[in-house]
Amino acid sequence: MGGIGVTGALAAMTGCGVPPAYVDAADRESPDRSAQDRRLVFANWPLYIDVDDHDKQRRPTLDAFQKSTGTSVTYTEEINDNDEFFGKISPALMNHQATGRDLIVVSDWMCARFVRLGWVETMDRKAQPNVAKYLDPLLRTPHFDPGRMHSVPWQSGITGIAYNRRKLGREIKHTSDLWKDDLRGRVTLLSGLDEAFAMLLQGNGVDITRWTADDFHRMIDQVRGLVRRGQVRRFTGNDYIKDLDSGDVLAAQAYSGDVIQLQADNPDIEFVVPEEGAELWAESMMIPNLAAHKRNAERLIDYYYRPEVAAELAAWVNYVCPVPAAREVLASSKDKDRAKLAEDPLIFPGAQLRRRLAIARDITAGERTEFAKEWNAIVGL
Repeated sequence: MGGIGVTGALAAMTGCGVPPAYVDAADRESPDRSAQDRRLVFANWPLYIDVDDHDKQRRPTLDAFQKSTGTSVTYTEEINDNDEFFGKISPALMNHQATGRDLIVVSDWMCARFVRLGWVETMDRKAQPNVAKYLDPLLRTPHFDPGRMHSVPWQSGITGIAYNRRKLGREIKHTSDLWKDDLRGRVTLLSGLDEAFAMLLQGNGVDITRWTADDFHRMIDQVRGLVRRGQVRRFTGNDYIKDLDSGDVLAAQAYSGDVIQLQADNPDIEFVVPEEGAELWAESMMIPNLAAHKRNAERLIDYYYRPEVAAELAAWVNYVCPVPAAREVLASSKDKDRAKLAEDPLIFPGAQLRRRLAIARDITAGERTEFAKEWNAIVGL
């Protein structure tokens, strides 16, 4: 097992039907020190919080929380990859040890793994009235965490299609539009299985809240054929941004938050949610087992669900805001640029767009080994 690493070992054991390092609910909490120790450790992704224009070391919303509550927050930008971070903290969690972190943010497909392993604490919603009141209804009941008792979205987003309309010379409305001859060799897809599969399934008319193994295999066969005929130029991480910007590709599977920044530099870039639908995803906050400051972490989570605070964060990061009520806060701003953000459908999707968004059923532990092997053989990983 050592040769395939912690993540691979866990996946292998799960595939054999052995629950790897599962932690019972009674063993997940430690005595909370929040009352006497007013601090917490918050691990997040880089560039995922508001910063002061004149002092990049200041984070206005976080600074305001610390000032108003007297709670000191050690904020680290240490998460660069879901699997990498999982490998970093899993040895402690699987051995019933504290991670040294009170709050972490990972993608929902990775949240599913933590929840399945029993590695995160259940939150006290009575202590989080803003979460209970303002969390977007579309994000409340993911397959892996019904009721969101173990996770709360930090930011959300849409996986859709970005394309250069001027250079392509036509609109893209459907996922199948990517497979037309004029885009042969000029299309990129995301390389990560969890990031890519849902939109591709939707393009085949599949309900991603209840997709099946047969649906997945049909999609795999389709992508394999598209690669063989040269339709797909390559599979990418976030570097599709450079491909689109340079004109090397004309269309790419893309994240909504990235496209807002792209459009600022290149107004020819458009983002489309295919008519068949697109995946609404989130990167969510969780409290890992044995966190020393659980109550402080819950208080910080609830603070970011105040509409005025969520509006500040949304104005900076430009992802889909998980607090729809923040839209009215921005709309009432005297600053024209901030008020304009309230009308951006990539931050606050309108009713018509929301009807085409869905949260995908996550890939189960039993499915993952086989599906990842098939996908990675096509992608070249």
